[in-house]
Amino acid sequence: MAQHELQGPQKVAVIGATGMIGHHASKALLAAGHRLTVIHRSGSDLSRISDLECDAREGDLSEPSSVLDALEGMDAVLNCAAYYPTVPRPWREEVKSATEQMAGFYAAVKTHKLKKAVYLGGAIALRKHPLGKPGHETLSYEHKPPGKNAYVQVKWAMDRQALEQARIGLPVVIGIPSMTFGEYDYGPTTGALITEIANQRIPAYVRGKRNAVYAGDAGRGLALALEKGRHGERYLFTGENLTMDELVAKIADIAGVNAPRAVPLSMAKLLAKAQAMRYQRFKGPLPKISETAIAVMAGGQFLDGSKARRELGYQPQVSVDEAIERAYKWFQRKDMV
Repeated sequence: MAQHELQGPQKVAVIGATGMIGHHASKALLAAGHRLTVIHRSGSDLSRISDLECDAREGDLSEPSSVLDALEGMDAVLNCAAYYPTVPRPWREEVKSATEQMAGFYAAVKTHKLKKAVYLGGAIALRKHPLGKPGHETLSYEHKPPGKNAYVQVKWAMDRQALEQARIGLPVVIGIPSMTFGEYDYGPTTGALITEIANQRIPAYVRGKRNAVYAGDAGRGLALALEKGRHGERYLFTGENLTMDELVAKIADIAGVNAPRAVPLSMAKLLAKAQAMRYQRFKGPLPKISETAIAVMAGGQFLDGSKARRELGYQPQVSVDEAIERAYKWFQRKDMV
């Protein structure tokens, strides 16, 4: 067995199990025989994880001492709760907050000498393929990405930080699911595209290339990364490559509504800027059209997940159509559509 592989059942902590990907990853870890501890923030709704056989400990990435305490006695950890920009703020402030939180997390991993730490990364941190081919794990920016999009800059900075921690000796692996749809998306996060289209609250979208995957497949991939992933490596967990036109049409068809129209990227950016300025001046509801949403829709690319298939034995089992339908039915049960 290779040195980076974990042998037998492990005591695994999951940070972010009350979210969609963390929940599915927790189920995959339990199915593989591991002992699960969920690390959650004070006040979290633990009814969301009532189906998981686990211990629960309080810990907040913004409070490093609490994470240090929560990881005591663990063999490995899967961090599905890394920083995510939610309100319009200057990108440098967002990057500072994100990397400071993760620095505390990696310090806890080092202190407890964990065997493996998996960081849930984002494909947006990868440079687009220069020849327009599907993107893969080795596509890195030589310097920070161009532009001032806080989501892109944060994801790139945390990806770089994870790779650096692995370079200096921590057993860090980066697991990157593509655009993920499935149950337990309470936010909702990526599922907001489904709820907004189904509820006919999104008038338009931006064209682009995407890869979409079922959350259960993404969760299994992350569990495999924890068990078999090589330190300092990225792994893409992919489903199907499709355009935003195709994805929006699938969602509208399953929801039984008319699809919104596509608008130019320049127009969407102007709308996002106007809504961000309104929020910064008057507060109120968060912008419906945000720079993050635009980055997700327009900044993507088709993806090549062959490395995870080859090295980890990962294979998606659920089609995009079924993933969207499962998510849609879950949103219906939760009265969100």
